[in-house]
Amino acid sequence: MHEQQHIAFFTATILDWKHLLKPDKYKAIILNSLRFLVENKRVKVFGFVIMPNHLHLLWNMEEPHKREDVQRDFLKYTAQQIKFDLKQHHPAVLEKFRVGAKDRQYQLWERNPLSIYCNSIAVTEQKLDYIHNNPVQEKWQLAALPEEYTYSSAQYYFENIDKFGFLTHYRD
Repeated sequence: MHEQQHIAFFTATILDWKHLLKPDKYKAIILNSLRFLVENKRVKVFGFVIMPNHLHLLWNMEEPHKREDVQRDFLKYTAQQIKFDLKQHHPAVLEKFRVGAKDRQYQLWERNPLSIYCNSIAVTEQKLDYIHNNPVQEKWQLAALPEEYTYSSAQYYFENIDKFGFLTHYRD
């Protein structure tokens, strides 16, 4: 696979591990943002899971887009969209994210998300397995089986069902 060296395992976490991503409408913001990035040929998404307080992605950047720029824009856009909703419908929750920093009033994502390249198919498969099994871990118990969790690419791999329309198989 010629793109294997460019697949990155990316993890972004909500500030202080708060469970901000629990509402489906915030997961939808993330899915719509990923769809936009794929449709506009900025990224290919090979796998993902959206958990209550973090997300994991397996993706790579399409030329000429740089990883740092795409990650920054993705996190900034999703934070803005969630913040708009919080401001309108849940101002008390938004206050829990007030940081009063010089460059921002609120912060939803932790700084310095994890992004590491997968240097082999074996590593990519290990990360994909980790992503898909996240919701079934004892501490989460969001589903009995990986493919039963809605906000994951597991069903795409386990049952060949692409309900999101933006996934690419890591071997393609």
